[in-house]
Amino acid sequence: MPEKSVEKIKCLIIGSGPAGYTAAIYAARANLFPVLYTGKEPGGQLTITNDVENYPGYPDGIMGPQMMEDFKNQAIRFGTDIRYELIEKVDFSATPHKIWSETGHEIHADAVIIATGASAKWLGLESEQKLMNKGVSACAVCDGFFFKGQEVAIVGAGDTAAEEATYLAKLCKKVHLLVRRNEMRASKIMQERVMKTANLEVHWNTVTEEILGEDGVEGVRIKNTETGKTEILTVTGFFVAIGHKPSTDLFEGWIDMDENKYIKALPGRTFTNVDGVFVCGDAQDHIYRQAVTAAGTGCMAALDAERYLSDKGII
Repeated sequence: MPEKSVEKIKCLIIGSGPAGYTAAIYAARANLFPVLYTGKEPGGQLTITNDVENYPGYPDGIMGPQMMEDFKNQAIRFGTDIRYELIEKVDFSATPHKIWSETGHEIHADAVIIATGASAKWLGLESEQKLMNKGVSACAVCDGFFFKGQEVAIVGAGDTAAEEATYLAKLCKKVHLLVRRNEMRASKIMQERVMKTANLEVHWNTVTEEILGEDGVEGVRIKNTETGKTEILTVTGFFVAIGHKPSTDLFEGWIDMDENKYIKALPGRTFTNVDGVFVCGDAQDHIYRQAVTAAGTGCMAALDAERYLSDKGII
């Protein structure tokens, strides 16, 4: 690690999931000599994902942590300086941008690529954590295929929950949608799709008490908050669709965000409202949230950063 004096670099990447590592690969190949800070979860959400079967180039699938190891090694191969630290503070009031790590190391970067991602919101049950990746998932599109022809449950009441429930219904024998209140927050059209799906049953005023099973999901104990009655649903999969939280608190006050704290980017590009600061991956994507789309925007951010630095005469 460099000393705690000011370090001047061309390109800083904050975050280490598919977006951050892909940005690093492209930036390194463009001779931007990128420095990447991994954050507290090197590899991002994929490090808590078992089988990844929908990423191109892995015909037999791959474990999420191994995939991120491959991404990281490719970034290192081209010269990325990877540091296993958190970025704790930024100052984007002028260029070059000022950034401080958790050890107090100060960096002045001509271009900054934000790839801090987002994390799924969970119910907070002990059984939920115990059975994570053993039948418990926060991504129906990622993991629904593994439950083809089976019976599953999904928690949520918004558009994402409605969309994922109807997606699962195309694959699964039956889907139980668990809604905490007596109404959904989802848009009218999404609610109509839910109600018209024959193998999708909505459980109103319902909370999850416990997910059952030892080495895999075997059922879920639910409770009706109006009657107090509990029952056990026999399911092999349990999906949580109660929202995601982007990891963007660090940039509040500097970068324009939407009401849910996703960073706003110029449509079709990775430019933020701050000159020389770019964003990619789930920190700005609340719609797709896939490894392949994150990697794609990581590539875009590196190319945008390269052109920005070239236009400024820095490279």
